Amino acid sequence: MSKGNGLCRFILKLENGIASAFHRIIREPVTKGAFAKCGQGVRIGRGSSFSGVQNIYVGNDVSLGAQTRIMTTRAKVILGSHIMFGPNVTLVSGDHRIDIIGKYMSEIKDSDKLTENDLDITIEDDVWVGTGAIILKGVTIGRGSVIAAGAIVTKDVEPYSIVGGVPAKIIGKRFSEDQMREHEEIINHANQEKA
Repeated sequence: MSKGNGLCRFILKLENGIASAFHRIIREPVTKGAFAKCGQGVRIGRGSSFSGVQNIYVGNDVSLGAQTRIMTTRAKVILGSHIMFGPNVTLVSGDHRIDIIGKYMSEIKDSDKLTENDLDITIEDDVWVGTGAIILKGVTIGRGSVIAAGAIVTKDVEPYSIVGGVPAKIIGKRFSEDQMREHEEIINHANQEKA
């Protein structure tokens, strides 16, 4: 091993350590404090970005993977509790107008938008969103669901569904009806004991 390679590895390790410390000590607490609501046990991965933080509501025990992007201007993004995001997940609650005659699309301003151009995104409790998934405006992801890596979700997802693809479609269910009832009874009982 050459001395140059060892020095390069040392510098990269040092740089990564400094970036991790900065994220953990400064960036993550500031970001969580800027959200409209932020519960306990929320973790935000490095390199994540948020626009419209005043419209982002986050429950308890939520882990947003590295490079998470949440973009909203008018609409709310509501994340329940016990949610996991893989890296590079994107949520976009708005759209651009493309129907104004006589204006370039790049000239259309936020004030030109219609109500239906910005719609809330809701992710209910106990959801896992896989790497690189994209969730678009107006979507509600039902509790207990799994969003496959790379999926583009354009429509609501029923509780306990597994969806994947472009656009995302149901590819399975986590539980049978009986298992779903048993799961919810156990979860509800555990929550009542904690209270």
